[in-house]
Amino acid sequence: MSDTIVNTHAIEALLADFVPPKRATEPVKFGTIEAAYRTSRQWQSNEPGAWRTGSEVHKREVSKMFRETFNPYQPSIIVWPEMSDQELRRLRSLPIWDIAVHTEGRARLHFAAYANSLADAEMRSAILLNAWEENRHKEVLTNLVRTYGIQISDEPPYTQARDLEWAYLVTGFSECIDSFFAFGLFHLAQQSGFFPVELVETFEPVIQEECRHILLFANWLAWHRANLSWWRRLHFEGRVVAVWLHIFWLRIGIARSMGSEKDGSAQNSNFTVTGAQSVSPVEVRFFDLMRLCLVENDRRFAGYDGRLVRPKTIPMLVRFALRVSGFWKRQKPQPT
Repeated sequence: MSDTIVNTHAIEALLADFVPPKRATEPVKFGTIEAAYRTSRQWQSNEPGAWRTGSEVHKREVSKMFRETFNPYQPSIIVWPEMSDQELRRLRSLPIWDIAVHTEGRARLHFAAYANSLADAEMRSAILLNAWEENRHKEVLTNLVRTYGIQISDEPPYTQARDLEWAYLVTGFSECIDSFFAFGLFHLAQQSGFFPVELVETFEPVIQEECRHILLFANWLAWHRANLSWWRRLHFEGRVVAVWLHIFWLRIGIARSMGSEKDGSAQNSNFTVTGAQSVSPVEVRFFDLMRLCLVENDRRFAGYDGRLVRPKTIPMLVRFALRVSGFWKRQKPQPT
């Protein structure tokens, strides 16, 4: 897919002018922050009965959920905790900072550009809010690396894909993958005490926002599919398959390049492979981590209305892998 930078400045301006719901102009009081944290995790629709996927009711309630669970925290007033030399070394050694900052930079543009192309006002507004929140994530991460003196590579020029739907699909499915594993790794970081509690708590709203983001993406995907004619649906499903193959190929390439750069700048989205050892002093086995990711994934989504569509592909694949692993262990001859 070829890219262009023609509309990048226009998309940046669109993000700058966008006003999210309940945006705070004054520092938010502690009680308000706590209430916002609870609100962002729990949402039930007042609409009675079942929803038909793709219906106006489905679209309206998805958009309403995303708007009403908005958390108005402000990156500029986050107080970053002081850290010991050992804690700083741990933080700086995490192989995620380049890819995290750069990924948020690309995601905000891809989401905003796709939202701006939509005729449907409700879905456009929801995805544009998603883009605004991605931009806020980038601001949080930028402040963190600056505060703690974390060295990252220069940001590349962000390019806007000519095929807006393709870019949105790639970014949305990639977030579904990354968020699933991030839920488990974040829980490990909370439990291990490897990092200051204050630092971990600072990222809690960011992690929950990623849950909301992939919830929105999964419901947009279901709504979009349901409103396509059969022949457009066939074409779209072919694109979805191509997107998954594209993501798989990209990550294979990243895995091959791990550790190839002596300066350590080859930080990558395969952090899950070694991430458990980076956030916990205790060795965590791969399948134990996968079980933890499943538990945390279910917990993160539990507070949202059960009629909303959940991301299914990665949890389904992990559950299948766990079942196969368990069956193989039962069938494996035991040493005598």
